[in-house]
Amino acid sequence: MLNTLNCSKAKMFSIVSSSPIVNSSFNFQNSPRSLVHVMSAASGFKTLTENLTVRVQRAENRELNVPLLSPFTIASSRLDSVGNVAIRVELSGGCVGWGEAPILPSVTAEDQLMAMVKAREACEFLNELPEMKLGNVLQEIGGFLPGHRFASVRAGMEMAMIDAAAKRVGMPLWKLFGGASSTITTDITIPIVSPAEASSLALKYRKEGFETLKLKVGKNLKADIEVLQAIRAVHPACSFILDANEGYKTEEAIEVLEKLHEMKVTPVLFEQPVHRDNWEGLRDVTRIAKNRFRVSVAADESCRDLTDLKKIIKGDVVDVVNIKLAKTGILEALEVIELARSSGIELMIGGMVETRLAMGFSGHLAAGIGCFRFIDLDTPLLLADDPVQGGYKASGAVYEFTDEGGHGGCLEWNGLAF
Repeated sequence: MLNTLNCSKAKMFSIVSSSPIVNSSFNFQNSPRSLVHVMSAASGFKTLTENLTVRVQRAENRELNVPLLSPFTIASSRLDSVGNVAIRVELSGGCVGWGEAPILPSVTAEDQLMAMVKAREACEFLNELPEMKLGNVLQEIGGFLPGHRFASVRAGMEMAMIDAAAKRVGMPLWKLFGGASSTITTDITIPIVSPAEASSLALKYRKEGFETLKLKVGKNLKADIEVLQAIRAVHPACSFILDANEGYKTEEAIEVLEKLHEMKVTPVLFEQPVHRDNWEGLRDVTRIAKNRFRVSVAADESCRDLTDLKKIIKGDVVDVVNIKLAKTGILEALEVIELARSSGIELMIGGMVETRLAMGFSGHLAAGIGCFRFIDLDTPLLLADDPVQGGYKASGAVYEFTDEGGHGGCLEWNGLAF
């Protein structure tokens, strides 16, 4: 536990300034424990990557298996339990960072076996790296785990490194990523279930204070409408997000909107209504949804990286893109966010089926940047067990982040939690 205590004593203070003073030769690693450096809210992460020198003392990974309260069924797959990969990175000096590579069949390219192998190889690679700037370490990780094939593992490795580095300077991630807020409010997901089960869940979530329900649809059009009617009966004031996970044909997606319009129900968002490669269909649904029903359409599976986003922008395909760290990794996600914002596309943030490790990191990012119209970070609430110690505090739909360095969450590892 001594390493954690040493790490937590590292404090950061800021000097009020309209423009941050950045000394490119400043070496965090060799500075006193009371680290003194200027980080503005807007440039904190960039400053950290450019100026903090780190060396990985030990990196390792393990399976992270957690049961679900009930099966998580979407149009493209069914998950009966979570089988993710946990990553632990310890820096020289003792600061420990935690990451998670989430696995969701048909969505992530990796299965758990492949993710374990690649994470182990990446940990061995980190263990051999010399001392260097944090930004260079993150670039090395990106080079070792390139592209969509290893995006989830890359995200987990980057999470752990950034978490450890943020602890080294005593800064919570929500401040590091901009400091816009220390809280977020999430929706909650109802998977594909019977109308009776959906009604029961909606009533439960209404009592817990959830005002936005994300409903998984796309397997059976008639059943989807029946479920919507059942939910509406017990939670009449809720907002709906529909997520088809590529399940509909173009004409079916439009029919859903027409039937909802007849019911006088207007979803706040229609997420990934058609197959990820059906660009023309996605564009058609977006145009009709916007012009006829005033409903926004989001790309999730169709926006897996920066290349996809550029295609979306060029073709004016959707109104919203869903940012998921496991699709891109952290660094590319920040690029996607910036390009989407500058192009007038609204943002949603979501996840795979994750514990509070990965979800906490995403939550800090969303709170810190503060530009997400839709927040879908609910999957820890769907788990039968919570293996994460510390981290954010959840009160119904509201997550609150503290001033603890990093994302604050950890796992028990070799009998100890760091």
